[in-house]
Amino acid sequence: PGCPVAVSLRSRPVPYRGRRCERVMAASKPVEAAGGGGGAGLSRWQLALVLGAPILLGAGALYVWGRRAARRGGKGASERKTPEGRASPGPCGGGGGGQPDGPGHEETSPLDRAQAAKNKGNKYFKAGKYEQAIQCYTEAISLCPPEKNLDLSTFYQNRAAAYEQLQKWTEVAQDCTKAVELNPKYVKALFRRAKAHEKLDNKKECLEDVTAVCILEAFQNQQSMLLADKVLKLLGKEKAKEKYKNREPLMPSPQFIKSYFSSFTDDIISQPLLKGEKSDEDKDKEGEASEVKENSGYLRAKQYMEEENYDKIISESTKEIEAKGKYMAEALLLRATFYLLIGNANAAKPDLDQIISMEDANVKLRANALIKRGSMYMQQQQPVLSTQDFNIAADIDPQNADVYHHRGQLKILLDQIEEAVEDFDECIRLRPDSALAQAQKCFALYRQAYTGSNALPVQVAMKGFEDVIKKFPKCAEGYALYAQALTDQQQFGKADEMYDKCIDLEPDNATTYVHKGLLQLQWKQDLDKGLELISKAIEIDNKCDFAYETMGTIEVQRGNLDKAIEMFNKAINLAKSEMEMAHLYSLCDAAYAQTEVAKKYGLKPPTL
Repeated sequence: PGCPVAVSLRSRPVPYRGRRCERVMAASKPVEAAGGGGGAGLSRWQLALVLGAPILLGAGALYVWGRRAARRGGKGASERKTPEGRASPGPCGGGGGGQPDGPGHEETSPLDRAQAAKNKGNKYFKAGKYEQAIQCYTEAISLCPPEKNLDLSTFYQNRAAAYEQLQKWTEVAQDCTKAVELNPKYVKALFRRAKAHEKLDNKKECLEDVTAVCILEAFQNQQSMLLADKVLKLLGKEKAKEKYKNREPLMPSPQFIKSYFSSFTDDIISQPLLKGEKSDEDKDKEGEASEVKENSGYLRAKQYMEEENYDKIISESTKEIEAKGKYMAEALLLRATFYLLIGNANAAKPDLDQIISMEDANVKLRANALIKRGSMYMQQQQPVLSTQDFNIAADIDPQNADVYHHRGQLKILLDQIEEAVEDFDECIRLRPDSALAQAQKCFALYRQAYTGSNALPVQVAMKGFEDVIKKFPKCAEGYALYAQALTDQQQFGKADEMYDKCIDLEPDNATTYVHKGLLQLQWKQDLDKGLELISKAIEIDNKCDFAYETMGTIEVQRGNLDKAIEMFNKAINLAKSEMEMAHLYSLCDAAYAQTEVAKKYGLKPPTL
């Protein structure tokens, strides 16, 4: 399975979920926004805002469900700089568009004089004379009858546009607020106020305004969507930084931990205790390790690991390290590994650094530490450091299949597919019985084929999956990866069969149920069945953050925003990295912004 704690650079940070990591089937080609121009890829926050068509997420892939997508041909990234109304040569206070009052002329109304002042202001605006334009718009506001809401809102919005050119952001926000009070669905004023709030560092207010704009424009304008994406990321990072700093470490489920360790074949610390290292006596009490023959914290930690008594492993490893015992290097690696599993990368790094620098330590320990540190760097979006660690591991232990296996998955995430295939080939050469590496090689070849326009390589890759599951019928990952490719090819019935095979082999793997649930939504639009399967995932593993996140996304689309926020918050509490937490906060904030927009303006995106 993939790098144990790596991250998808393509979209949201998706940590490798034990043996479900390589299922992060990020769309190889950009997915166009519903109706959006420019071919820009959809950001995950748009799932939480809901586009014109319901969009569901499955392991990084965007699944567009139904035929309710908005029409193509959006507004693109057009700027909204110009004021409204046409310019006129008349003076600010002149009536009739510059025509003087007097005999032979009908007396102009206050609204006409206000429009004339606005038109003169527009002329000054276009000439770059913003102070004069502001004077004219101010006169238009004073002349306009108070009952003429739409005209008055335009004058305020135009004055805000002039203030914007002078970078007077407080005045921009104030005038836009007046405009929106007079015309609550005034897109130009809402968007201009959103930009002013961004400049004033009022992120929450900016998000609410830009959310309203996105919904009013049916997600047709890339400029507003990009601003929403930007502010959501900033909010997410701010909140995650504070939350992650004060979070309580949380041990993952036993299934997750076992899946994680099964991704290594040359990992000394995950091997069972050797004969002679432990007593033949049975354990005396539930939860207590069998007595080991040596007074070693590391060996006791290994015994606890075999018994799935994971909470005691860090403390026992620490005893070995503090005693500078015989197994100090192994204890450092075991402790670092469990620090990573509970999401404490800051504590794991010094241990990994120390092992890597121990030139007299077993080379496989050092290579394993390099793999884990490289994966940690990838999760922190430091691909250069990550690549360096994997390359060093290959240099010091060239016969270690794990190095090529995990580096191959790193290369997939970096879209270096040919190099990924080479690494998987080397892993297979070293371990011909590695079903996992062969399945992942097929995945890499499929992804490479999917990015091209030739259907033949896609067929070859799909045939490769068939060969793998025939040769290795007990490899659950082979069925899972094949199911993702089949779903991508819209062969939904066969994909469903593959997920069933995977569940038969690993009935306690929650992530498979989530993927199968998403398939029901895409294939049959069966909301009840989809939710039932995702609920089953939570029943199997109540620490499956992916299930809570997916449930939250679906609840947003159903219009159950309070329930969605509850699900996102549960996922946040389970997040294993600051980056994943930031992403989840972005989804949660997007849902919360919708609730505020609904209260203020009565705006809601389409729901299921």
